[in-house]
Amino acid sequence: MSHRFAGVTGSVVGVVLLAGWLGAFTVATAQQAALTVDPYNGWSAYGGGNDQIRYSSLKRIDRTNVAKLAVAWTYDTGESGATQTQPIVVDGVLYGYTPTHKAFAVRAATGERLWTFDSGVAGSGPNRGVMYWASGGDRRVFVAVANFVYALDAASGKPITTFGADGRIDLRDGLDRDPAAQSVRLTSPGVIFKDLMIVGGRVGETLPTSPGDIRAYDVRTGAVRWTFHTIPHPGEFGYDTWPREAWTYGGGVNNWAGMALDERRGIVFIPTGSAATDFYGADRAGDNLFANTLLALDANTGRRLWHFQIVRHDIWDRDLPSPPSLVTVQRDGKTIDAVAQATKHGVLFLFERTTGRLLFPIEYRDVPGSTVPGEKSAAAQPFPVEPAPFARQRLTEDLLTNRTPEARQWALEQFRSFRSQGQFAPLGVDRPTVVFPGFDGGAEWGGQAFDPETSLYYVNANDLAWTGTLAPSTGGRSGAALFQQHCARCHGEDRRGLAPDAPSLLAVIAKYREADVTNLVRRGRGRMPSFAALPQTAVNAIARFVITGQDTPAASAPANETESPLIDTAYRFTGYRRFLDPDGFPAVAPPWGTLSAIDLNTGEYVWKVPLGEYPALVAQGLVNTGSENYGGPVVTAGGLVFIAATVADNKIRAFDKATGALLWQSTLPAPGRATPAVYAANGRQFVVIAAGGKYVAFAMK
Repeated sequence: MSHRFAGVTGSVVGVVLLAGWLGAFTVATAQQAALTVDPYNGWSAYGGGNDQIRYSSLKRIDRTNVAKLAVAWTYDTGESGATQTQPIVVDGVLYGYTPTHKAFAVRAATGERLWTFDSGVAGSGPNRGVMYWASGGDRRVFVAVANFVYALDAASGKPITTFGADGRIDLRDGLDRDPAAQSVRLTSPGVIFKDLMIVGGRVGETLPTSPGDIRAYDVRTGAVRWTFHTIPHPGEFGYDTWPREAWTYGGGVNNWAGMALDERRGIVFIPTGSAATDFYGADRAGDNLFANTLLALDANTGRRLWHFQIVRHDIWDRDLPSPPSLVTVQRDGKTIDAVAQATKHGVLFLFERTTGRLLFPIEYRDVPGSTVPGEKSAAAQPFPVEPAPFARQRLTEDLLTNRTPEARQWALEQFRSFRSQGQFAPLGVDRPTVVFPGFDGGAEWGGQAFDPETSLYYVNANDLAWTGTLAPSTGGRSGAALFQQHCARCHGEDRRGLAPDAPSLLAVIAKYREADVTNLVRRGRGRMPSFAALPQTAVNAIARFVITGQDTPAASAPANETESPLIDTAYRFTGYRRFLDPDGFPAVAPPWGTLSAIDLNTGEYVWKVPLGEYPALVAQGLVNTGSENYGGPVVTAGGLVFIAATVADNKIRAFDKATGALLWQSTLPAPGRATPAVYAANGRQFVVIAAGGKYVAFAMK
């Protein structure tokens, strides 16, 4: 059964806006706009600009000469590790992060270092960009380290002590909960609107954890100017889609992927993630607004204008993975300002920007129900009718690997033990459920590019299968039980890790003391979130189990201390598992990664190509397989799409934006798990990419 909607659906809530509020300009503003320099010839914000279209109007590098690109300069941060930062460039200065989240500034033309800011707080994991604000001679760079956001003088890199407390704000404050028990950090920057810094944050994915409030801070003082509760409080819209007390204990529903801003209209567009706990939602019965939702808020006040929930009652970790793109499309001879949102499950939603009206039809289709006791999954989910999905949607035997007869036979045997029912099949306890595309997309955090000249939208995707399973929680307060509940999803039930993302913990005792592990669990590191909301006695028990392998009960808190309560869930997620063959290659048929160009005027695909290769397979004659990829594309007026992203071959590539033909490629010192930036300095056009601990800038020879 399905229900088809071509306009505003029941999940879109429009608002009646005062006449003249939308698009109204004063004469002075209109005159100023007429004199505005081309906004696409620089890269002054994450995504290239607040519209998040990753487009450059520069055309000195084009189809005819891109083959002559060469390394112009390299900036070595002196650190190693994966880097996801897309730098920004303002007034000839490039700003970025090192792998341990030291902010830096270099000359954009040469890579010469100007300053480095070391907060003294060791950072790790994703940190994708800084934010920049200027008014007169006051120029500030906002940088994130752990739970802090610092305001730095753009010229010197020194903290501006009048901002917050001695130059920084603490994102743990102001959540209506004990700050010491919260964990909020920026993995992607927010946006600057007038004198406001609007941000979300990364929080944990199991309860207890922090709520994902969206907040606007005064750029001069650091004071909170408005807050939007993504888990609605009593009396707020959406409160009835949760249990009555969920706002007091619920977590997640956060914006970790970044956001887009329509500066002219004063609308900020915010994609959110799933509610905690990710894979079992018995303690959050209902649709769970505003989880997995594209939110449109008044940037001045935080007032909700409209929303669309893309996944109801998410129990698959289907966070909205990237900022939406503010695009323009043609309909019936008219130009329409729109917003496009890509998803982890490989589909694209397109909305009219001011009302949320759908510009391509969708269907609400019935989906399988959960068989796990206590879980009540959503009966139907929205599916776009157009465009067609940009990643495969259901794994069947004909899509299994043919790389070798042995690999295929192994894959067949494994597949026949799985449940494969397509999108939104709930995880079960009896056998693994296929998630295809996998937990990492489909689309991922690198973002998408849009060409305003042609209305072509460029999206790269992972096209791999993963599997997931639930298991009964043992409950209790022992170290082993707490480890299974909170840590096994990444490190495995046997502590051996889940390659390639989470390391084995069996050798931890040789590297760390128990106190070190306790601190690591409390603070988090890399992809591992902080578990600050867990009681200290629980953290101690987990650390003891990790170090010794011995299961001991968590001690009781001292009588004079209070602790946050543990929240037990009846079922737990057993871990993220890629469906890989015995040789470590994807057990599905290629392509394993793709880059697509979609015409947003029609919904038709203009081209689609594999993205990346595996060098070991190329040596065997197996080419154009595509690769798992993280990072996004940029598109230029010179007729090119630049993208790195591929984790198997460490390359950055340039494609013809009209045809998808590969025109140039270069090998990087490490995988370019970031999105490039394009800018001009000293009369030259540059393309820069972060790769490991280095930033590599390319220009014409």
